[in-house]
Amino acid sequence: MPILHTQRLRLEPLSDKHQNALFALNSDPDVMRYITGRPQNLEEVRTMIERVKRHWAEFGCSWWAWIAINSGELIGAGCIQPLAHQPGNGLEIGWRLRRDKWGQGYASEAARAMAAFAFDTLHSPDLTAVCHPDNAASARVMERLGMQFRGIEKWYDTDTSAYFLTREQYLSGLRLSDQK
Repeated sequence: MPILHTQRLRLEPLSDKHQNALFALNSDPDVMRYITGRPQNLEEVRTMIERVKRHWAEFGCSWWAWIAINSGELIGAGCIQPLAHQPGNGLEIGWRLRRDKWGQGYASEAARAMAAFAFDTLHSPDLTAVCHPDNAASARVMERLGMQFRGIEKWYDTDTSAYFLTREQYLSGLRLSDQK
């Protein structure tokens, strides 16, 4: 299973060893406010980790633990995973971040690495990301990735802001950044 590296983070596939730190992240009401609207309990976190391990084995992608290189602490989690509710070969990108790390660029940094994995390793034709319509911070990360707002769509039984990025747009963005 792939481990990704950025300047400040090591992204490693979520596993049993991350259970306590993931529980601390997912049990924070502020972190989960725009995701599920409620904190997760320990059993839900265990169930998530089991599902993640199955998805890594079956699909070659799922959730990573975001480990800060300077401290070794789990500061967030993010995913590349098959689209949950629509057919096709595209993938979903998503993330959550510890409250004390908000506004420091970690989500954008990790999202760029995960998008590169989706397009360069998995050869996904596109990526979709969704967030609660009031989650301006997540929407900004999507826009920084070059994603385009597609509209309000029903995902995970709720209305969400949906963003989209094709492989061609991703590759064009890379070529433009190489010229700077």
